[in-house]
Amino acid sequence: MGAAEGEGMSAGEGVAVTDAAREGAQERLRRWRLVLGGGEGADGTGCTLSGRDAAMDGALTALYGRGDGGRPSGGNRSAGLGASAPSVARWLGDIRTYFPSSVVQVMQRDAIDRLGLATLLLEPEMLEAVQADVHLVGTLLSLNKAMPETTKETARAVVRKVVEDLEKRLATRTRATLTGALDRSARVSRPRHHDIDWNRTIAANLKHYLPEYGTIVPERLIGYGRASRSVKKEVVLCIDQSGSMAASVVYASVFGAVLASMRSISTRLVVFDTAVVDLTDQLDDPVDVLFGTQLGGGTDINRALAYCQAQITRPADTVVVLISDLYEGGIRDEMLKRVAAMKASGVQFVALLALSDEGAPAYDREHAAALAALGAPAFACTPDLFPEVMAAAIEKRPLPVPATA
Repeated sequence: MGAAEGEGMSAGEGVAVTDAAREGAQERLRRWRLVLGGGEGADGTGCTLSGRDAAMDGALTALYGRGDGGRPSGGNRSAGLGASAPSVARWLGDIRTYFPSSVVQVMQRDAIDRLGLATLLLEPEMLEAVQADVHLVGTLLSLNKAMPETTKETARAVVRKVVEDLEKRLATRTRATLTGALDRSARVSRPRHHDIDWNRTIAANLKHYLPEYGTIVPERLIGYGRASRSVKKEVVLCIDQSGSMAASVVYASVFGAVLASMRSISTRLVVFDTAVVDLTDQLDDPVDVLFGTQLGGGTDINRALAYCQAQITRPADTVVVLISDLYEGGIRDEMLKRVAAMKASGVQFVALLALSDEGAPAYDREHAAALAALGAPAFACTPDLFPEVMAAAIEKRPLPVPATA
């Protein structure tokens, strides 16, 4: 009796398992062939590609292929995209056909970085072919001053699409979270008679209903103080526009527009490098805000905070959000003194190393530690967490600092 039969497996089943194993091995070779690249046989897999696989390999080789058939050549790579926008546009169309969206975005970024294709984004046909995301918007903003007028309209359309998608994703949850925080921060437990919130008071005291009298005994009153109802919370977004902060600038501009749309919050948006620019009057359109930034340049956090500090009129009702990697080019001690002074006056100060989906960025750890010692922990924040961070700041409770911070 054969081994397969001895284990209860028929001869037919044994053949099927062998075929499956062979197919699995061929699939692994195929994947390795796509990963390794190189000319036929040069990769050592002995796997020949055809049809769709050959087209995928061509798209990968155009970006990642080496000039000598797969062997390193001093770290230099050659590409098959050429220097013209039409050939790049065709390549962009190919990768969108063969790869999922997340992979396309990575390949686009690699093409810009590895092959120096940033200048080709100044041509409208390129922008129409590219798949837009936050990182592409950052690249376009860095090229803003170099864009010819014929390209700016297309670039704005690309940026607007990304911004609108972000607003759809983020706006509803942000408004709901912050509205709840504002309600809780204004609520008082011993209101004057005309400040009682009767709807909430009744809901909180339903268990005290007396059927014989047909009434509720309100053991706990809920209401709003007169000042709380009329005074807005003030939020100052202070954004570092150095080149490494591109994604943070995009997200912060979207959140700034969302906050500005809320009646109960007065929002100010300030961007800075070595100069300070107040973009508050453009908050009704985050695309205008983004094209008002100038990515790149130095960093003077102290000067930016000095400007923000001068705008604060009601410290106890103000939240200042500094979004920066903290590589200070200005006066470090003065920067820290300003943060300490704002906190002592009652300002809620939030320091975010990044506002993006990328995780913790490179940042100045010494400055982050100094801020933490002042009671202002600095941490990277995802867009999904940002509403919770703002809600905690408004309610003056501990910030939801990630465990990895």
